[in-house]
Amino acid sequence: MRAVLLGGGLALLISLLGTRVAIRQFTKLGYGQEIRDDGPTSHHTKRGTPTMGGVVIILATVIGYLAAKLITWDRPTASAVLLLFLFVGMGLVGFLDDFIKISKQRSLGLRSKAKMVGQTIIAVSFGALSLSPWLADENGRTPASEKISFLREIEWLALPVVLAVLLIWLIITATSNAVNLTDGLDGLATGACVMVFGAYMLVNIWQNNQFCGDQATPLCYNVRDPLDLAVIAAAITGACFGFLWWNASPAQIFMGDTGSLSLGAALAGLAVLTRTELLLVILGGLFLVETLSVMLQVGFFKLSKGKRIFRMAPLHHHFEMLGWEQVTVVIRFWIITGLCVAAGLGIFYAEWVARL
Repeated sequence: MRAVLLGGGLALLISLLGTRVAIRQFTKLGYGQEIRDDGPTSHHTKRGTPTMGGVVIILATVIGYLAAKLITWDRPTASAVLLLFLFVGMGLVGFLDDFIKISKQRSLGLRSKAKMVGQTIIAVSFGALSLSPWLADENGRTPASEKISFLREIEWLALPVVLAVLLIWLIITATSNAVNLTDGLDGLATGACVMVFGAYMLVNIWQNNQFCGDQATPLCYNVRDPLDLAVIAAAITGACFGFLWWNASPAQIFMGDTGSLSLGAALAGLAVLTRTELLLVILGGLFLVETLSVMLQVGFFKLSKGKRIFRMAPLHHHFEMLGWEQVTVVIRFWIITGLCVAAGLGIFYAEWVARL
């Protein structure tokens, strides 16, 4: 538990101070955000705001985690190393996307196929390694499971290894892109991530308290390294908190794809490693709704030959076009996220109580 507090606290401090340095340096280097021309006109004033702030979130998380492990003199576990690989790896894909936008002075970075290739390489590597028997603990637990999970593994829903890897790939790419779509207003995705990662920190702590150990019981959780995953979840929560100080409206820096892709991938990784894959749908309900709004808009536009369901997608832009202030949209979407997190944690705890 000491490592959880240290990881979160150090990451928050590093992010809070480091983001201020990043704003100054990125402004000096001209790393400003390009704004899409077809977006809300109110966003044009944001052109030139420093971007790639996700670099600070990633560095603060990694440094906070490693420092906590060093202070407590505890070795990193296989699950934690894999999650950091996924987090940093997807951040590199986002970094390339952001850098191309900046260097070419356009609102589009990597081509969609190139971005998908990068995401696929990282996600498939993570999936294959997390299911590898080489990384099993002394009780035979691999970091991830071949069984589909909601609040814990569903015993009769076991998949062949290849299909399990494909499912992990789908969860990671879908969640990383969902957070990326949500990152369209000052502080929206950052604040939502604070709540969802905070929820996963609590889930991991509870799973550690009810850890199966050598013998499984109906109440215990068959998860490898839950406490170490809690340290990373706390570090990401702290890093996002520190970044939100500067990212809240009016934002002085944006996280860019560097931050949104890495945060989305880390959420998916936590869901896979904690055996709560379907629970992520509830905890990250805002990200799901934002993604569905885009899918519905695009699908209806093609089928109806030019008609739209929303004034603009993702959904937060629709409410902007209706005349809502950006701050109003953000706060109300944060409230929705809070409700989703409360519902998810309530269901998670209620299932355990029902087994008593």
